[in-house]
Amino acid sequence: MVAIMNQALELRIGDKVLEVGAGSGYHAATVAEQIGPQGRVYTIELVPDLVKAARSNLEKAGYSDRVILTQGDGSLGYPDRAPYDRIVVTAAAPKIPQPLVGQLRSGGILVIPVGGRLFPQELVKVRKDEKGRIERTSLGGVAFVPLIGQEGFDS
Repeated sequence: MVAIMNQALELRIGDKVLEVGAGSGYHAATVAEQIGPQGRVYTIELVPDLVKAARSNLEKAGYSDRVILTQGDGSLGYPDRAPYDRIVVTAAAPKIPQPLVGQLRSGGILVIPVGGRLFPQELVKVRKDEKGRIERTSLGGVAFVPLIGQEGFDS
């Protein structure tokens, strides 16, 4: 699933990427590898224990200089570092969160699972054009944990 999401993101060297849901840090590390040392990954995680684990894993793997990890409600994005070239969400939202679309640079891509708390869910690719309009493409059915937060599901 990580490879499918990364391919859909159309990552480029030097991209500035927001990841919502750091988990173990693995996905952020794969993105960092693809965008090279010129790029940056900002990842936001709600669960304190996952923040601690991801930070440790990223430091051990040598990505702490290219992956910036913070704790917070990822459903609201991370406006302090916006806009982003790419945004990837690793938990399913009931709908595409507008704060994330707002933090996406013109020409940017957002990949997010959308649907129910459990099922059905679909992986959606959102492309934002130069005029701020979005084009939504379904990439097929998926199963993800729910996105918890103000623009996601209640805890």
